[in-house]
Amino acid sequence: MTTLPRTTRLAPIAALLTAAALLTACAPQEEGKTSAAAAGGCAKGALATKKAGTLTVGTDKPAYDPWFSEDKPENGKGFESAVAFAVAERLGYDKSKVSWVVSPFNKAFAPGAKDFDFDINQVSINAERKQSVDFSSGYYDVRQAVVALKDSKAAGAKSLADLKGVKLGAQVGTTSLAAVTDQIKPTAQPAVFDDNDLAKAALKNGQIDALVVDLPTAFYITGAEVTDAKVLGQLAGTGTGAAAEQFGLVLDKGSALTGCVAQAVDALRADGTLAKLEQQWLSDAVSAPVLK
Repeated sequence: MTTLPRTTRLAPIAALLTAAALLTACAPQEEGKTSAAAAGGCAKGALATKKAGTLTVGTDKPAYDPWFSEDKPENGKGFESAVAFAVAERLGYDKSKVSWVVSPFNKAFAPGAKDFDFDINQVSINAERKQSVDFSSGYYDVRQAVVALKDSKAAGAKSLADLKGVKLGAQVGTTSLAAVTDQIKPTAQPAVFDDNDLAKAALKNGQIDALVVDLPTAFYITGAEVTDAKVLGQLAGTGTGAAAEQFGLVLDKGSALTGCVAQAVDALRADGTLAKLEQQWLSDAVSAPVLK
Protein backbone atom coordinates (compact mmCIF):
# COMPACT_ATOMS: atom_id res chain seq x y z
CA MET A 1 0.00 0.00 0.00
CA THR A 2 1.33 3.41 -0.94
CA THR A 3 1.99 5.64 2.04
CA LEU A 4 0.65 9.15 1.56
CA PRO A 5 2.68 12.13 2.76
CA ARG A 6 1.63 13.28 6.24
CA THR A 7 0.22 16.58 4.95
CA THR A 8 -1.94 14.72 2.42
CA ARG A 9 -3.32 12.40 5.09
CA LEU A 10 -4.18 15.30 7.42
CA ALA A 11 -6.00 17.35 4.78
CA PRO A 12 -9.25 15.29 4.77
CA ILE A 13 -9.29 15.33 8.59
CA ALA A 14 -8.91 19.11 8.62
CA ALA A 15 -11.68 19.43 6.07
CA LEU A 16 -13.97 17.28 8.21
CA LEU A 17 -13.19 19.34 11.29
CA THR A 18 -13.88 22.57 9.38
CA ALA A 19 -17.21 21.19 8.14
CA ALA A 20 -18.16 20.11 11.65
CA ALA A 21 -17.34 23.56 12.98
CA LEU A 22 -19.46 25.17 10.32
CA LEU A 23 -22.38 22.86 11.12
CA THR A 24 -22.04 23.62 14.81
CA ALA A 25 -22.01 27.34 14.10
CA CYS A 26 -25.21 27.02 12.09
CA ALA A 27 -27.03 24.83 14.62
CA PRO A 28 -30.01 26.33 16.46
CA GLN A 29 -29.21 27.62 19.93
CA GLU A 30 -31.09 26.65 23.07
CA GLU A 31 -34.48 28.38 23.42
CA GLY A 32 -34.02 30.05 20.04
CA LYS A 33 -31.01 32.11 21.15
CA THR A 34 -29.37 32.23 17.75
CA SER A 35 -25.68 32.14 16.94
CA ALA A 36 -25.57 35.77 15.79
CA ALA A 37 -25.85 37.08 19.33
CA ALA A 38 -23.65 34.32 20.75
CA ALA A 39 -20.91 35.34 18.33
CA GLY A 40 -21.37 39.03 19.05
CA GLY A 41 -22.94 39.54 15.61
CA CYS A 42 -25.66 42.04 16.60
CA ALA A 43 -24.53 44.74 14.19
CA LYS A 44 -26.37 47.90 15.18
CA GLY A 45 -28.93 48.99 12.62
CA ALA A 46 -27.92 46.22 10.23
CA LEU A 47 -29.69 43.11 11.51
CA ALA A 48 -31.45 40.56 9.28
CA THR A 49 -34.84 42.26 9.69
CA LYS A 50 -37.97 41.68 7.60
CA LYS A 51 -37.25 44.95 5.79
CA ALA A 52 -33.63 46.03 5.46
CA GLY A 53 -32.82 49.03 7.62
CA THR A 54 -36.18 48.93 9.41
CA LEU A 55 -37.32 47.18 12.57
CA THR A 56 -40.92 45.97 12.26
CA VAL A 57 -42.82 45.67 15.55
CA GLY A 58 -46.23 44.03 15.94
CA THR A 59 -49.03 44.57 18.45
CA ASP A 60 -52.80 44.17 18.65
CA LYS A 61 -55.45 46.75 17.80
CA PRO A 62 -56.82 48.47 19.73
CA ALA A 63 -53.62 49.02 21.69
CA TYR A 64 -54.75 49.55 25.29
CA ASP A 65 -53.59 51.89 28.04
CA PRO A 66 -51.46 51.78 30.07
CA TRP A 67 -49.39 49.63 27.72
CA PHE A 68 -49.93 52.10 24.88
CA SER A 69 -51.61 55.49 24.64
CA GLU A 70 -54.33 56.83 22.35
CA ASP A 71 -54.27 53.53 20.41
CA LYS A 72 -51.09 54.77 18.72
CA PRO A 73 -48.16 52.41 19.37
CA GLU A 74 -45.93 54.61 17.22
CA ASN A 75 -46.13 57.60 19.60
CA GLY A 76 -43.75 56.14 22.19
CA LYS A 77 -46.26 56.62 25.02
CA GLY A 78 -47.34 53.80 27.33
CA PHE A 79 -45.12 51.13 28.87
CA GLU A 80 -44.90 48.69 25.97
CA SER A 81 -44.49 51.36 23.31
CA ALA A 82 -41.66 52.86 25.35
CA VAL A 83 -40.06 49.43 25.86
CA ALA A 84 -40.27 48.66 22.14
CA PHE A 85 -38.50 51.88 21.22
CA ALA A 86 -35.88 51.34 23.94
CA VAL A 87 -35.15 47.86 22.55
CA ALA A 88 -35.01 49.30 19.02
CA GLU A 89 -32.51 51.93 20.14
CA ARG A 90 -30.33 49.24 21.73
CA LEU A 91 -30.41 47.38 18.43
CA GLY A 92 -29.38 50.49 16.51
CA TYR A 93 -32.74 51.65 15.13
CA ASP A 94 -33.96 55.13 15.97
CA LYS A 95 -37.65 55.99 16.13
CA SER A 96 -37.82 56.84 12.41
CA LYS A 97 -36.61 53.33 11.56
CA VAL A 98 -39.32 51.52 13.56
CA SER A 99 -42.46 50.42 11.70
CA TRP A 100 -45.59 49.04 13.41
CA VAL A 101 -47.96 46.35 12.11
CA VAL A 102 -51.21 44.98 13.55
CA SER A 103 -50.89 41.47 14.97
CA PRO A 104 -53.90 40.03 16.86
CA PHE A 105 -53.00 38.63 20.27
CA ASN A 106 -53.64 34.94 19.57
CA LYS A 107 -51.94 35.02 16.17
CA ALA A 108 -48.77 36.53 17.59
CA PHE A 109 -47.70 33.24 19.18
CA ALA A 110 -49.52 30.82 16.86
CA PRO A 111 -47.41 28.60 14.57
CA GLY A 112 -46.41 30.08 11.22
CA ALA A 113 -44.31 32.84 9.69
CA LYS A 114 -44.68 36.34 11.14
CA ASP A 115 -44.81 39.74 9.47
CA PHE A 116 -42.99 41.38 12.40
CA ASP A 117 -39.43 41.22 13.69
CA PHE A 118 -40.79 41.10 17.21
CA ASP A 119 -44.23 41.51 18.79
CA ILE A 120 -45.00 43.27 22.07
CA ASN A 121 -48.50 42.69 23.43
CA GLN A 122 -48.53 41.42 27.02
CA VAL A 123 -47.68 37.90 25.91
CA SER A 124 -46.58 35.74 28.82
CA ILE A 125 -43.66 33.40 28.28
CA ASN A 126 -44.55 29.72 28.74
CA ALA A 127 -43.40 26.32 27.56
CA GLU A 128 -46.39 25.68 25.30
CA ARG A 129 -45.92 28.91 23.37
CA LYS A 130 -42.18 28.28 23.08
CA GLN A 131 -42.99 25.31 20.87
CA SER A 132 -44.26 27.71 18.18
CA VAL A 133 -42.30 30.94 18.69
CA ASP A 134 -39.18 32.38 20.27
CA PHE A 135 -39.22 34.78 23.20
CA SER A 136 -36.84 37.42 24.42
CA SER A 137 -35.97 37.63 28.08
CA GLY A 138 -38.86 38.87 30.20
CA TYR A 139 -39.40 42.62 30.24
CA TYR A 140 -42.20 42.74 32.86
CA ASP A 141 -43.08 40.60 35.89
CA VAL A 142 -46.81 39.87 35.78
CA ARG A 143 -49.56 39.68 38.39
CA GLN A 144 -53.21 39.00 37.61
CA ALA A 145 -56.02 41.00 39.24
CA VAL A 146 -59.79 40.78 39.69
CA VAL A 147 -62.12 43.66 38.72
CA ALA A 148 -65.80 43.84 39.71
CA LEU A 149 -68.61 46.39 39.60
CA LYS A 150 -69.02 48.02 43.00
CA ASP A 151 -72.60 46.73 43.31
CA SER A 152 -72.00 43.26 41.86
CA LYS A 153 -72.24 39.87 43.55
CA ALA A 154 -68.43 39.75 43.63
CA ALA A 155 -67.86 43.23 45.10
CA GLY A 156 -67.31 42.03 48.67
CA ALA A 157 -64.90 39.22 47.82
CA LYS A 158 -61.75 39.20 49.95
CA SER A 159 -60.43 35.74 49.16
CA LEU A 160 -60.30 33.14 46.39
CA ALA A 161 -63.01 31.19 48.18
CA ASP A 162 -65.30 34.22 47.93
CA LEU A 163 -64.90 34.17 44.14
CA LYS A 164 -65.69 30.51 43.54
CA GLY A 165 -69.46 31.04 43.28
CA VAL A 166 -69.44 34.12 41.01
CA LYS A 167 -69.48 34.36 37.22
CA LEU A 168 -65.95 35.20 36.09
CA GLY A 169 -64.65 36.21 32.68
CA ALA A 170 -61.32 36.61 30.86
CA GLN A 171 -59.87 36.94 27.38
CA VAL A 172 -59.28 33.75 25.41
CA GLY A 173 -55.75 32.37 25.26
CA THR A 174 -54.47 34.51 28.14
CA THR A 175 -52.81 33.72 31.43
CA SER A 176 -55.70 35.66 32.97
CA LEU A 177 -58.02 32.86 31.86
CA ALA A 178 -55.54 30.28 33.13
CA ALA A 179 -55.53 32.06 36.50
CA VAL A 180 -59.32 31.76 36.66
CA THR A 181 -59.32 28.02 35.99
CA ASP A 182 -56.13 27.09 37.85
CA GLN A 183 -56.11 29.43 40.86
CA ILE A 184 -59.67 30.58 41.53
CA LYS A 185 -61.32 27.38 40.25
CA PRO A 186 -64.89 28.72 40.11
CA THR A 187 -67.87 26.39 40.33
CA ALA A 188 -69.35 27.93 37.16
CA GLN A 189 -67.65 27.77 33.77
CA PRO A 190 -65.91 31.13 33.14
CA ALA A 191 -67.01 33.32 30.24
CA VAL A 192 -64.37 33.59 27.52
CA PHE A 193 -64.02 36.64 25.26
CA ASP A 194 -62.13 37.29 22.04
CA ASP A 195 -60.73 40.56 23.39
CA ASN A 196 -60.81 42.78 26.46
CA ASP A 197 -63.28 45.23 24.89
CA LEU A 198 -65.90 42.48 24.78
CA ALA A 199 -64.98 41.40 28.30
CA LYS A 200 -65.35 44.93 29.65
CA ALA A 201 -68.71 45.31 27.93
CA ALA A 202 -69.89 42.07 29.58
CA LEU A 203 -68.77 43.43 32.95
CA LYS A 204 -70.62 46.71 32.41
CA ASN A 205 -73.78 44.88 31.32
CA GLY A 206 -73.77 42.48 34.27
CA GLN A 207 -73.17 39.40 32.09
CA ILE A 208 -70.26 38.53 34.36
CA ASP A 209 -69.69 39.38 38.01
CA ALA A 210 -65.94 39.92 37.76
CA LEU A 211 -63.18 40.14 35.16
CA VAL A 212 -59.60 38.88 35.49
CA VAL A 213 -56.86 40.88 33.74
CA ASP A 214 -53.25 41.82 34.45
CA LEU A 215 -52.82 44.27 37.31
CA PRO A 216 -51.95 47.49 35.39
CA THR A 217 -54.88 46.92 33.02
CA ALA A 218 -57.16 46.41 36.02
CA PHE A 219 -56.21 49.82 37.40
CA TYR A 220 -56.71 51.47 34.03
CA ILE A 221 -60.15 49.85 33.56
CA THR A 222 -61.38 51.07 36.94
CA GLY A 223 -59.76 54.48 36.63
CA ALA A 224 -60.74 55.42 33.10
CA GLU A 225 -63.13 52.98 31.44
CA VAL A 226 -65.51 51.35 33.94
CA THR A 227 -65.41 53.86 36.74
CA ASP A 228 -68.15 52.16 38.76
CA ALA A 229 -65.89 49.12 39.09
CA LYS A 230 -63.07 48.47 41.53
CA VAL A 231 -59.99 46.27 41.81
CA LEU A 232 -60.80 43.57 44.36
CA GLY A 233 -57.20 42.46 44.62
CA GLN A 234 -54.39 40.63 42.88
CA LEU A 235 -53.68 36.93 42.63
CA ALA A 236 -50.53 35.47 44.09
CA GLY A 237 -47.82 34.78 41.53
CA THR A 238 -47.55 31.20 40.37
CA GLY A 239 -43.75 31.10 40.50
CA THR A 240 -40.64 32.86 41.74
CA GLY A 241 -37.37 33.80 40.09
CA ALA A 242 -37.06 32.24 36.65
CA ALA A 243 -40.44 30.52 37.13
CA ALA A 244 -42.34 33.78 37.70
CA GLU A 245 -44.77 34.84 34.99
CA GLN A 246 -43.21 37.40 32.67
CA PHE A 247 -44.14 39.16 29.46
CA GLY A 248 -41.65 38.61 26.63
CA LEU A 249 -41.16 39.90 23.12
CA VAL A 250 -42.35 37.34 20.56
CA LEU A 251 -40.26 36.36 17.52
CA ASP A 252 -40.43 33.82 14.72
CA LYS A 253 -39.37 30.35 15.82
CA GLY A 254 -35.64 30.16 15.17
CA SER A 255 -35.39 33.86 14.33
CA ALA A 256 -31.88 35.15 13.69
CA LEU A 257 -32.79 38.13 15.88
CA THR A 258 -33.79 36.29 19.05
CA GLY A 259 -30.41 36.39 20.76
CA CYS A 260 -29.84 40.04 19.89
CA VAL A 261 -33.29 41.09 21.09
CA ALA A 262 -32.85 39.11 24.33
CA GLN A 263 -29.50 40.82 24.90
CA ALA A 264 -31.15 44.22 24.40
CA VAL A 265 -33.87 43.41 26.97
CA ASP A 266 -31.26 42.11 29.43
CA ALA A 267 -29.26 45.34 29.04
CA LEU A 268 -32.35 47.47 29.65
CA ARG A 269 -33.09 45.54 32.83
CA ALA A 270 -29.48 45.74 34.00
CA ASP A 271 -29.13 49.49 33.51
CA GLY A 272 -32.46 50.25 35.20
CA THR A 273 -34.33 51.39 32.07
CA LEU A 274 -37.15 48.85 32.46
CA ALA A 275 -37.65 49.83 36.10
CA LYS A 276 -37.78 53.52 35.17
CA LEU A 277 -40.32 52.90 32.40
CA GLU A 278 -42.43 50.76 34.73
CA GLN A 279 -42.39 53.53 37.32
CA GLN A 280 -43.30 56.11 34.69
CA TRP A 281 -46.19 54.24 33.05
CA LEU A 282 -47.39 51.60 35.52
CA SER A 283 -46.74 53.16 38.92
CA ASP A 284 -50.42 53.15 39.94
CA ALA A 285 -50.54 49.35 39.92
CA VAL A 286 -48.89 48.74 43.28
CA SER A 287 -51.49 48.78 46.04
CA ALA A 288 -53.94 45.90 45.44
CA PRO A 289 -54.18 43.31 48.26
CA VAL A 290 -53.32 39.70 47.48
CA LEU A 291 -56.38 37.42 47.40
CA LYS A 292 -55.59 34.12 49.12
